[in-house]
Order: sequence, then structure tokens, then C-alpha cells
Amino acid sequence: MSTILELTLENPAFGGDTIGRLPDGRAVFVPFCLPGETVRVKIISEKKRFARAELLEVLEPSPFRITPRCQHFSTCGGCHYQHIDYHQQLLLKKRILQDQLERIGGIRNPQISNPIPSSKEYNYRNQIQFHISEGNKPGFIRADRTGVMEISECHLPEEPLNELWPLIDIEPHSGISSLTLRSGAGDDALITLESKSFFEADFDIDALPVSVVHLGPENVQVLAGSSFTLMQVKNRDFQVSAGSFFQVNTLMAEKMVTLVEESIPESSKVFLELYSGVGLFSAFVAPQVDQLIAIESSENAVEDFSLNLDEFDNVTIYQGRAEEILPLLAVQPDIVLLDPPRAGVSRNVLEGILSLKPEKILYISCDPATLSRDARVLIEWGYAAERIIPLDLFAQTYHIETFSVWQLNST
Repeated sequence: MSTILELTLENPAFGGDTIGRLPDGRAVFVPFCLPGETVRVKIISEKKRFARAELLEVLEPSPFRITPRCQHFSTCGGCHYQHIDYHQQLLLKKRILQDQLERIGGIRNPQISNPIPSSKEYNYRNQIQFHISEGNKPGFIRADRTGVMEISECHLPEEPLNELWPLIDIEPHSGISSLTLRSGAGDDALITLESKSFFEADFDIDALPVSVVHLGPENVQVLAGSSFTLMQVKNRDFQVSAGSFFQVNTLMAEKMVTLVEESIPESSKVFLELYSGVGLFSAFVAPQVDQLIAIESSENAVEDFSLNLDEFDNVTIYQGRAEEILPLLAVQPDIVLLDPPRAGVSRNVLEGILSLKPEKILYISCDPATLSRDARVLIEWGYAAERIIPLDLFAQTYHIETFSVWQLNST
């Protein structure tokens, strides 16, 4: 028989839950709540040190609780914060980032700037990925992770994508496991289909004036139009191929670029960027430095990078894993930019960079836990945080993007 309890919740947790305490003192994680709320919950799993619960009823709501915009909220796993006033979302994210930096990074009272809010609270995503339901319709993973649920609305994609995705029909037995829609500059749009086998089924795009690409395990098939999208940031176009990473919030990407530009001293000569992607930051940094060296593991992204920065003679890009390329470089950078995936920077890569003793390291993180882990290493090697700025690239979700600047101590 499941245990049902009444709890008053205390602190936000990274991942979208709010933490309360069981009678025995263990932490219990409850989704779709806010700190300070009194709730009725059902315990759904228990471990030695913590438990997880399902929200049954909000008995005493927070003054910051609002009505979610989407009918699928709390069933769909895409959003976590639609029930929270937007300004309060920002404060919670700052509080979570501070907690992670203190507990994992060992930084006492980290000085964190107020978060830069998303330019749009909704309809900000230039890219959206759907899984395929059993009924061969686009859908999202359920909040309880029990499968794919079909949806009739979503308020995160840009409007052109919301007009496009309901028109898509997937043939039964096509083998498609997911599809990604990306909205580019002007009317440019790209549909990327993914499967584990060669794609042979018909895909009707007569009514869809878009590019369509299939990414299989061994090849790329262009089914219609081009293999890439043109994205525009600060009036500059970037070719972004199917499968290449690009920031999903274009307006906030512009603000990130500005932060990078402002953080480069005039005396900088050699700039090293790891995880460079298609060259979003490098394109704006290249005019400010004598030499720019970039490392990127994705072959598609490297091809995009080379085209996007073709005008610069002072730029070199290497394709490969950072841990393999970095030891081969005979370079002494003044400044290093890191924009790693959610897993952060591996210890050997980070120590390889630190052994070069760059004066300044710019770190763009999409996960406060791995940022905090890496921050501890930076501090051990004599770096201090000059700026820590959260940016809300993912409004209505628990995700936290952070731009930080680390300066090498002169002593």
C-alpha cells in the first residue's frame, strides 16, 4: 500500500523537483511544486537516503503559483515550470545555481549576477525534437518516463514550427524513431528524420515547402531541398547542417555572443575554443584576435564552421575529440572558450588547458552540476570567478545556462 503524506516543501532542486522532508528526516523530491507549499503526496519510490513522490493535491499554494498555459503540462515531460510566475522561475534558477556552486564547487557565497531573462517566455525555440508515438504521430516523452505521448499543442517552439509540425504524417513501419524541426532565417526550415536503418518509405512533402533530411546510421539522405538551415545571429548568417548543434534560443544566443565579445581583453592575441560547433562564437571573436584555433568533434559541424568562417585567414579548426587534439597543439593561448555538452569538460582536457595557463577562461555551461565540478578544478589551479551570469535560454523548464569568466590569479 502506497504511503500518502502531507508535507511542507522547502527548497528547489535541479531537475524540476522541490524538496521536502519525510518524518524520518530523509529528503523527498516532488515535481510541479514550489518552495513553501503544503501538499499531499504519494510516495512512489524509496531509497536509503531519499524518496520520490507524486503530487496529489496542493493544500496551501505559493503566491507565485500560476495557471499553466499548456493542457499537457505535468503529463508531458518537456516543461517543468509553467506553474510558476516567470520572475520567480529566474530567482529559483539563481538559487539552484548558487546551491550547486556551494555544495559541489566548494565556493563560499558565490557572487552570481541576476539571471538575464529570456527575450520571450514562450515560442522561443528555433528547434524542437519529437519522438514517434505508437500511433505514428509526433509526441514527447511523458513526465513519468513511461513512453511517448501524442500532443495537440506546444508553446515552446517558434510560431513557424508550430504551424509545421501538425502537418507531418509518418507512415507505419517507416522505422523513424524521432524527427527534429529547425526554423531558420526568413522562411527557411529543415526537418531531420532519424532511424536505425536505410529510409525507404515515402515521405510526402508536397504541401511542405521545407528541406527534409534523413540521418541513418551510415549515411545522410537529402529527401528534399538542402541538407542545412541558415540561422541568423546579429545580422550574420550561419549554415547549420542536419545533426549540427546550434543554440535553440536565437535571441538569447545574441546576448551570449555579446557577453563573449565583451569579455575579450584588447591585449588578447591567441584565442582557443573547444567544442566550437558551427562557429557561432568564433565568427565574432576572430576579428578581435591575431589567431583563433578551434576544436570540434562533429564532422558536419566542422564543415559548417569552415564555410561560416571562410573569410578569416587567422582561423584554424581541428576535427576530433578535445582530449586527442589538445596535446598536439603547439599553442599558448591568452584566452580559452569552453562550451561543452551537458557532461562538462573531462578532467584530463581541463587539466590540459590549465597547464597552458591562459590568462582568462570563458566557460559556457548548460548544467550547473558539471559547471560546479569543473569550477572546483579551476580554483585548485589558481583561477577565480570574475563573473557568473545565468541566462534563461530555456524558459518554463528547469534547464540553466551559465556564462562564467575565470581569471588566473597573478600571485
